[in-house]
Amino acid sequence: MVIGILASAALASLYVYNVGGFGWLLGFVVWVPWLRALDSRRSLSGVALGGYLMSVAYTAAAFAWFGQAIGGYTHIGPNTGLAVLLLAAPLFQPQVVVFAMVRHAATRQYGAAWGAVAAASVWVAVEWLVPKTLGDTLGYGLYPSTLLRQNAAWGGAAGLTVALLLTNECFARAFACRRQGIHAVAKPLAWAFLFPVLLATYGLVVMQSPAVPGGKPLRMGLVQANIVDYERQRQEMGTHAVVRQILDTHFAMSYDAVERHKVDAVLWSETVYPTTFAQPKSSTGAELDQEILGIVNAAQVPFVFGTYDQDAAGEYNAAAFVSPGAGLIGMYRKSRLFPFTEQVPPWLDGPTLRRWLPWVGNWQPGSGARVLPLQLADGREIPVLPLICLDDVDTGLAIQGARLGAQAILTLSNDSWFTAHPQGARLHQAVAAFRSIETGLSQFRVTTNGYSAAIDATGAVKVASPLGERNLLIADLPVGVPTPTLLVRWGDWVGKAGAVLLLLLGLGSLWQRIPTPQALDATTDALGALDALAPSFNARVFVMPPLARLSVSFLRVLARGSLLGMGIAMLLNSDLQSNTLAQIRLFTSLFLAPELAAWCVLWAFSARAFVENGNLVLTRGANRMELALDRIAALEPWRVPLPGPGVAIKLATGGYWHYSLAIDNPNTLGAALAHAGDLTVKPPPPSIRSRYLQAVLAVPRGRLGHPLLKFALLPTVLALGAFRLHQHIAYGSSFGEYYTFGLKAYAISFGLWWAAWLIGVVLCAAALRAAIEVGTLLAGVLWPAHTIRVRYALQNLGLAMLYIGMPAWLLLRAFGG
Repeated sequence: MVIGILASAALASLYVYNVGGFGWLLGFVVWVPWLRALDSRRSLSGVALGGYLMSVAYTAAAFAWFGQAIGGYTHIGPNTGLAVLLLAAPLFQPQVVVFAMVRHAATRQYGAAWGAVAAASVWVAVEWLVPKTLGDTLGYGLYPSTLLRQNAAWGGAAGLTVALLLTNECFARAFACRRQGIHAVAKPLAWAFLFPVLLATYGLVVMQSPAVPGGKPLRMGLVQANIVDYERQRQEMGTHAVVRQILDTHFAMSYDAVERHKVDAVLWSETVYPTTFAQPKSSTGAELDQEILGIVNAAQVPFVFGTYDQDAAGEYNAAAFVSPGAGLIGMYRKSRLFPFTEQVPPWLDGPTLRRWLPWVGNWQPGSGARVLPLQLADGREIPVLPLICLDDVDTGLAIQGARLGAQAILTLSNDSWFTAHPQGARLHQAVAAFRSIETGLSQFRVTTNGYSAAIDATGAVKVASPLGERNLLIADLPVGVPTPTLLVRWGDWVGKAGAVLLLLLGLGSLWQRIPTPQALDATTDALGALDALAPSFNARVFVMPPLARLSVSFLRVLARGSLLGMGIAMLLNSDLQSNTLAQIRLFTSLFLAPELAAWCVLWAFSARAFVENGNLVLTRGANRMELALDRIAALEPWRVPLPGPGVAIKLATGGYWHYSLAIDNPNTLGAALAHAGDLTVKPPPPSIRSRYLQAVLAVPRGRLGHPLLKFALLPTVLALGAFRLHQHIAYGSSFGEYYTFGLKAYAISFGLWWAAWLIGVVLCAAALRAAIEVGTLLAGVLWPAHTIRVRYALQNLGLAMLYIGMPAWLLLRAFGG
């Protein structure tokens, strides 16, 4: 195992850094040693360990520079930074661990081919579901190949990742079959070569007929001033002197771009103007704002530069669009902030964290892609998509911009923290280039100290500036409305498709595990299976006279129906969603009260049932009721299972006993009576109702369906997370309300949060239960032979949606907020 992991890690290092100029070719075999090592493990725990070790080795081989850069930025030292990164490797590269485990399970269930497909699917699905710090994926390593990278136009970098993973699987399979002869090796090798050939063929077609927009090109001046480490310079020179140096340098280089090179527009890097523009915080700031406006008016070309913006919510990393004569025409706010440097999640933020991590910023995220116009001197108005630093690793932002009508991408970045780690800056530029391939848009990219570049729609760098130099780039690139790529039309679909495929495979696996209907089709079969338990029959029943059954049924229908009505009301009424007290009143009066009343009536008629001396005996405390078995002609299941499953007792005289019995599983009662006497319990004639009842009895609720788990533990866990987040936002710490208002107020507040989540869980469970019952009835009509299997699948899917869906929704709301 260790040798395979180390071999793959070494190949990954050569692949990521493109050693020798052809290292990208190793991407097609990079995982082969590790895959062979995984195949040698027989247990899931062994495979999981292999995935964990590979995540650490891959992180060390491909991203050691990132850990060292973290250590330098946070002043904890490069070695400590690297150690922290390796410790967090399963979180930094989670797809590696999940890939190994899913591959093992799917291969055992479906075979090697589908196991490979499932593993590749989960790789891209995890990368789509769990946004990664650097937005990296395996496919980015193919950027040096002009032909292969063109495939990002239809599948993005994720599509290339899938192709690489499947090719690795084919080579691993061929290696495993090498001793079985040429015929065993030929098929996987043919597939292994087919994937890169298809990718290259598509790339060749694209390169021979590039969709270059027509019209006059856009000529941009990109100012790479190479002024870094603002904080150190502030300490040495003072804030005003540093700002003065930055602006004077950019003014001079911009003057050269306008006067000598006749550019249409000027682009400066991220946060180059280190204060809020157009919202000055001081008189000096107002003077600097006016100075910039004066320079733009004198140049008579639009400027785009990095600055800050602010509103009531806080401060933003932003890009300002300034036009001559018009001044500030718009701001773009950076959408994707770097975690734990620019922002931390609200639920984690607080004085303690900021004391431990003093470098953490408090910027607010923007609202997504925005297209702003470049108003050129020749009368053209070109809509462009601004991206700031980490924005350019987000495929979704580029797609949104293309859909909004952008004709070019302007990327502003500050890669100065990569100064000692140029491989990080190179990777960042390669990732940014994929946004042009995916959207068909030209891109002007400027950074503080490199690498700055002009990138065309094929991802080719037309003009570039090296790292660590002051440089003015003049670039002409075509602009216009390109033909929408498949990725622009469909969105970033590969990860989503992988998730859907996994879901289908999971449902298929679940379907295969469902008991076949042949074992449960006939009631006689079920009774036969229960026959061994008949002598020890002793069950709780409810001895129901007609009026009692009618009363309990009415209360149950009212309670359960009210839940559905309340759920619909909350969906349609936003005021009710935010009014916890109103929810509690409705929930108590319409659900809890009738449900409690129903249970009280049931309790009043509860008894223990058993068979003794040829009699059906019903006891409750000192009370005892007996019915001779020879008086019983048949047991007939209730036509309508309200208030639950139950049976009517038909007597030998032809009438019915005054009492009917509500019991969780009527089959056990029938088996006991059949075993003790001559009673024959005949299966009901085939009908939708009988198939439905049979499915209900055949599929138990399981452990996860226990009310204590669903309606006590789950709401408590959700309420604790949401309440802690609320305390941090409203009071600054987990116990802020307690410190401010005392224990009583704190307890009442938590009680309200718990009640709100309890109501939410109950409403969701009621909606899922309704869907399960309707689905079971439909299966009885449309697919009668598989009614039991459908109910089994629906019930497990409902539990998954409850226990996974609700926490996932809370996490999305927390991180999204």
